[in-house]
Amino acid sequence: MKTYSYLDSPMKVWGIIDFEKTHKLQRVPDELLPSLEVLPPKFAHRCPGARIGFRTDAKEIKVTMTLSSLWPDVGISIYGCQSFYLFAGSKSNGRYLGLGCPDTYDQMTFEKTFKKSARMEDILIWLPRNETIADVQISVNDEAAVEPPTPYKHEKPVLFYGSSITEGGCPTVFFNGYNCILSRWLDVDFYNLGFSGSARGERAMAEFIAGVDMSVFVYDYDHNSPTVETLRETHEPFFKVIREKRPDLPVIMMSRPCIEADKGVIARRDVIRQTYLNAKNAGDENVWFIDGTTFYGDTDRDLCSIDTCHPNDLGFWRMAKVIEPILKEAIEKSERADRG
Repeated sequence: MKTYSYLDSPMKVWGIIDFEKTHKLQRVPDELLPSLEVLPPKFAHRCPGARIGFRTDAKEIKVTMTLSSLWPDVGISIYGCQSFYLFAGSKSNGRYLGLGCPDTYDQMTFEKTFKKSARMEDILIWLPRNETIADVQISVNDEAAVEPPTPYKHEKPVLFYGSSITEGGCPTVFFNGYNCILSRWLDVDFYNLGFSGSARGERAMAEFIAGVDMSVFVYDYDHNSPTVETLRETHEPFFKVIREKRPDLPVIMMSRPCIEADKGVIARRDVIRQTYLNAKNAGDENVWFIDGTTFYGDTDRDLCSIDTCHPNDLGFWRMAKVIEPILKEAIEKSERADRG
């Protein structure tokens, strides 16, 4: 068999900001960390949402992954945190071929061989949510052709910033997170800047995000702000940092999903909505607001969460259904502006 590193041509890595420059499987640069006091380095160094793509007619594909960390998660199984996932076919309608995962929490290197037909098609490998990754090796039979992947229909990424929910907590498999579902449904690239307990709307993070080339910005760090007051102190200033540098960027503001909308949830929602209303009243036509209390629908809301905070697979699917038409509109508006 012949073997490629994730760094080798024609492999393509999506979902990592500036990967072509850094060649690192981490989503926040180390130099930003001193300005983000509550963000643990391990959260910055892992890369939920990162994907490796290529095209091949190989009948067998072996993926070998080496991790540099193993952090068991109380809310997600090893299938949802430490595994990689392989799809074949189009990005919007690919076939799920399965996952590879460690057998135990002390196994740092593991592999899985996947079988498929010999026709030429795209392969997409979703990387683990929770762990820092030391290496990924991809092996195919010697006679197989390996080519660059088909680009996304919408190549300019959407950037999502928020809490552990944004980061992918807690579906049974990572690619069932709402932003992953939206990426598949809309055939759009994306960056995942969700940070469990550590997204506080810091100005330094806003300045970093404002410098990223993206089509749409979506933010929903409601859960991570300690109080309604801290959310009020940071939410609109965060938006204004983005808007100052990116005056025409479509921005979607969301509040938290919930089973029951108590007074605290409503108060936080109203802070976020006020940022939106202030922008609209100032003439901003590139902002949208999504009320998180609507995410779970009108029936069986209690079936949508594992712990009343984090969505399960059904909860994420319902979130994606609400967000999809708004995100689609925002992407199309961004692309019209790019075309002039």
